[in-house]
Amino acid sequence: MELLHRHHAPGRRTQRLGSVVVLLTAASLSSSIVGGGAADALSPDRGGNGPAASTVVRTDAGAVRGRVDSTSRVFQGIPYAAPPEGDLRWASPQRAKPWKGVRDATKPGNRCAQARGLIDEPSTDEDCLFLNVTTPRGTGKRKLPVMVWFHGNGFINGAASLYGARRLAADGDVIVVSPNYRLGIFGFLAHPALDHGKARNLSGNFGLEDQQAALRWVQRNAAAFGGDPGNVTIFGESAGGTSVCAQLAAPTSAGLFHRAIVQSAECTGDKWSPGPPTWFPLPRADRQKHGLKIAAEPELGCTNPATAASCLRDKSPSELLKWSDVGLGSGPTFGGGFLPLSPERAFATGRFNRVPVMQGTTRDEHHLFTAAIEIATGEVTTPDSYREQLAALFSPADLRRVLARYPVAKFHSAGEALSAVVTDWAWGCPAQDRDRALAAHTAVYAYEFADETAPWFSTLPKPNFPTGAFHGAELQYLFDDEQLPGPQTPAQRQLSTTMISYWTRFAAAGNPNSSGQPRWMPFQDDGWVQSLATTTIGQTDRSAEHQCAFWKTIDS
Repeated sequence: MELLHRHHAPGRRTQRLGSVVVLLTAASLSSSIVGGGAADALSPDRGGNGPAASTVVRTDAGAVRGRVDSTSRVFQGIPYAAPPEGDLRWASPQRAKPWKGVRDATKPGNRCAQARGLIDEPSTDEDCLFLNVTTPRGTGKRKLPVMVWFHGNGFINGAASLYGARRLAADGDVIVVSPNYRLGIFGFLAHPALDHGKARNLSGNFGLEDQQAALRWVQRNAAAFGGDPGNVTIFGESAGGTSVCAQLAAPTSAGLFHRAIVQSAECTGDKWSPGPPTWFPLPRADRQKHGLKIAAEPELGCTNPATAASCLRDKSPSELLKWSDVGLGSGPTFGGGFLPLSPERAFATGRFNRVPVMQGTTRDEHHLFTAAIEIATGEVTTPDSYREQLAALFSPADLRRVLARYPVAKFHSAGEALSAVVTDWAWGCPAQDRDRALAAHTAVYAYEFADETAPWFSTLPKPNFPTGAFHGAELQYLFDDEQLPGPQTPAQRQLSTTMISYWTRFAAAGNPNSSGQPRWMPFQDDGWVQSLATTTIGQTDRSAEHQCAFWKTIDS
């Protein structure tokens, strides 16, 4: 799964929430160098399938040894860029230093520096620009499509190692590449003193530049793993989905990928509750104002413009981490540099990298966020706090209409009522608008993940309302995830098979359809999208389901 990030909510109750971070556990494991020469790097795996099943592959920086099992090969902890520490903190990513011999690639690389979450261990490692590669056991002579996964967690937490891709690679016959990228203050601090110089662009998007560096690594190295550098799909969920939006809008990412899958992104509009949309793309003026404020905090004291960059680089990771999710938090910066335009503006005007797009949400997105806040605070949403939170979002006249349309009595609890409001207002209807904007310029395949019985986290208690198709629920149908149990019933396992087929067929051909699977029609600007559920797979009217006609009359 991905993110539940810090919330700064406007009401009296939500002001007391503090930092709510629900994240996944990943090990901080360092790659090491082991002996081995060129002959070893070219030899097949014993008992394998010749070179296609070899555990040793030569990259442009050196050879790596991974692991092979009955269905797949996995290579972990491969450096794709130099460690962004010391003088390279807040610098554009540099090429990784070559190594001699054969590098052990059987364990994940370090997680990027991040603060402790509710169920997550912290990391102070800046040497973290590693990626993982998962392939089918035998790739044969045909070059396979490459899928590059950008993990979520609000741009302040997470790691590539959370998402096991063996099923996706083996069943879908694709190569899956999963990079770490700089997070929080290390990846997204916007400050005038950090512009240019060591940064090829303006500051604020170093994490996105890392993702782009991983895509350039794929162009240089995909073929060595059996992949086709001319057929690359980027995909991501939550903050990872927002990353995909950003790469679509980034002019310098043109040609580095050929298809894009956007899962549960918040990359257009500014509707979010509780609190400000900190992990959305935000204007440079706002991000820089925040960066200047952070640098001037008494604990940091980096106020002199002439020395601010060196002052900030002299701070330890632990001194900086506490500022990753404060105020405007972490996320893309638009307005010059890496992102001249916001994704919203780029999509509306057609000034984006025009590749086929698959995009969707889950039917009950906000159930996870409401549940996580209730778990973290020990405060269950009440009818009074439900009204209080809505009053912070809507005018008195609109508030009355929203309460009439979403009365608590219609739901299992006030928490479910709040979740329904925010799901429709901030997720379902904005996704509909985003599909329309994109479909005016490129092919779009829109979906809604709708398994209302999707397994809940093994590490979190359930709330007092049905969790439904919550934010991130679909990930366990594509990946093996430590925190989510995965499909439990035959119907869920069949849904997983169908989704893997759709995702990988789209990666192969820019169209998710194949023989034996329900037909998926392109988005036609009419509200109908592909519903992915255990009961049925086919078209559903997302606009009607999320009451988008009503929400267009709400001034917010």
